[in-house]
Amino acid sequence: MRCSSLPLRVLLLGITVYVGAVCAWAHAIVVESSPQTNGVVKGPVVGIKLRFNVRIDGPRSRLSLVGPDGASRALALVQQPSPDSLAATLSGLLPGKYQLHWQVLASDGHITQGDIPFTVTAP
Repeated sequence: MRCSSLPLRVLLLGITVYVGAVCAWAHAIVVESSPQTNGVVKGPVVGIKLRFNVRIDGPRSRLSLVGPDGASRALALVQQPSPDSLAATLSGLLPGKYQLHWQVLASDGHITQGDIPFTVTAP
């Protein structure tokens, strides 16, 4: 009598799906941002708020801004508005294209990072 490999295949498929789901939850993902990706905002003062899909460690997270001239500067974070958010206030922004770079430490210990390009216009 021949042994069917179907149960083994089902088990391997289940393990693969489980591992994929665990890996997908292992990273902080931006679920809401202000400004939005490729958004247009009026300067010279711009509020920054990023909300993630998981709790993040605010003191160990970073924001930086790359300006139209290509220069990068670190941003001072305001008090964390909620366990899944970061915020900052920018002032003195001239019209042009900017890129907000974020790096966060998620509650599970994984570091993730990304960029949010946006444009500032005159008030």
